[in-house]
Amino acid sequence: MARILGIESSCDETAAAIVADGRTILSNVISSQIDLHSKYGGVVPELAARAHLERIVPVVREAFAQAQLAYGDVDAIAVTQGPGLIGSLLVGVAYAKAMAWSLSKPLIGVNHLEGHIHAVLLEAHQKGEAAKIEFPVVTLVVSGGHTALYYVSRPEGSGLLNGADAFRYRYRLLGQTVDDAAGEAYDKVAKFLGLGYPGGPVIDRLAERGNSEAVVFTRPNIKRGRPHDFSFSGIKTAVVRLVEKNGLQEEIAARLARRQAEPQAPLDDLCSPRTLDLLASFQRAVVEDLTERTLAAADEADARTVFVSGGVAANSLLRKIFAAECAARGVAVFFPSVQLSTDNAAMIAAAAWPRFQAGEFADPVTLNASASLPLGV
Repeated sequence: MARILGIESSCDETAAAIVADGRTILSNVISSQIDLHSKYGGVVPELAARAHLERIVPVVREAFAQAQLAYGDVDAIAVTQGPGLIGSLLVGVAYAKAMAWSLSKPLIGVNHLEGHIHAVLLEAHQKGEAAKIEFPVVTLVVSGGHTALYYVSRPEGSGLLNGADAFRYRYRLLGQTVDDAAGEAYDKVAKFLGLGYPGGPVIDRLAERGNSEAVVFTRPNIKRGRPHDFSFSGIKTAVVRLVEKNGLQEEIAARLARRQAEPQAPLDDLCSPRTLDLLASFQRAVVEDLTERTLAAADEADARTVFVSGGVAANSLLRKIFAAECAARGVAVFFPSVQLSTDNAAMIAAAAWPRFQAGEFADPVTLNASASLPLGV
């Protein structure tokens, strides 16, 4: 049994996990910074990096405690190398390099987006559903910082999903956002409407009380770039204009004042029917765009399996619509659990497993963090 310590610090979660043989989670510890950043309506990079510095040692210590292992019991150390906030990434990379050097353990740099893809694969193996995955797979990685489509394939002749080959994949970028990520649009709309941070869970919950057909948003027409690119800046701007058109500014001001005086005041009591309708319509427009573009890419690639991963994959409407549309087309769809949808280190350790098996290790002296590390071509 090979045990890999994964470390994740690409944005505002400090995480550490130990995974055995790329498929068995021995521990998975996450320290969230939501309370730290909520007062600013979004992640403040400098504060995030400082919080990682304060938390990484106890988080890693807890990961070993939960797994009932000593530091020397792991066989390799994996760390998110990028993409992400450079200050946050540097904390995790520096810690992993020092640990690998001091313990004389192999070091493996992992792409954060590949980690999200492996979150799906990790749980498929845990649930005994790996045999249901038919390659090639079209994967939507959708979060606060990323919205991208990948064509995921396995090397020819690799056979069934067992052994080291069961974890080796190739990635080709099919499309990505040309402006805001989907999760970023959620956060910005929530901040503008005085709903707090993070915006995704808040809008998801409030949208259930609104009429999703009340407002019709124009879908983006992207004339340049890849055929399966996304754009969410337009719908964000449309929300601002609708607020002005419907005179919702006073309601927003009152909501902000109430939340400042009573931080725990229930948002359900602070939103008018028009605001709830706007939120429901916004969410449906974003979700339908994500679904339609992903399934169009799957159809073009002749893929019979779709993965949806990343923080926004926890969205209830996204899961519902993807499940319905995929079932209607005879396409299998896989989501990670909500716990593994958001940033975590178990997915990083799992993504490192193929490289560990192949002996593909990084230099603990020269490995660098990269804010824009690409995945695929």
